[in-house]
Amino acid sequence: MSKELISHFRKYVEINTEHIPTILSYFEPAIFAKKSNLMNDNSQCRFHFFVTKGCLRLFFVCDKGVEQTIQFAIENWWLTDYLAFENQTETEFIIQAVEKTEVLAISYQNQEKLLKKYPQLEHYFRLIYQRAFAATQHRSKYLHTLSSEQLYFLFNDKFPEFTRRVPQHILASYLNMTPEYLSEIKARKRS
Repeated sequence: MSKELISHFRKYVEINTEHIPTILSYFEPAIFAKKSNLMNDNSQCRFHFFVTKGCLRLFFVCDKGVEQTIQFAIENWWLTDYLAFENQTETEFIIQAVEKTEVLAISYQNQEKLLKKYPQLEHYFRLIYQRAFAATQHRSKYLHTLSSEQLYFLFNDKFPEFTRRVPQHILASYLNMTPEYLSEIKARKRS
């Protein structure tokens, strides 16, 4: 599990080989079964998760009892409720394993210690957060400007692994449509 994290760090910043054991000591490996929750709503957001294998989703349940998926994380992606993690407050979201998932989890306290000891990782996380924020901006734009059909095909083109791995009802909630309508779109040929 740890090789993936170090490899990901090294895509963005330099990591001295002698520092690797200390860096990894800040993380806790964990394995979650499909459909198990890593974080529940109304609980303190204690961890930031790096996915080494599998797929996670961040979602909430709206007033009508419908699940609304906000974000996914697959291999080499991070996931948490960023505001609740930063403020160490209760979250309004749930993080769930879409499939059996292996993660490296870091607590808020350990992440702060890690960043203080290894300032280059502060740069790494800034780059990761910028990319995550940019993805959120693009998703918001697409939800407002594209038809449901265009949105599905764009998402499928950019992230085909999600359309293969994520159950249709979860993908539909992420794309802000019903599973039935997503089925209709998938059955049509692209124009």
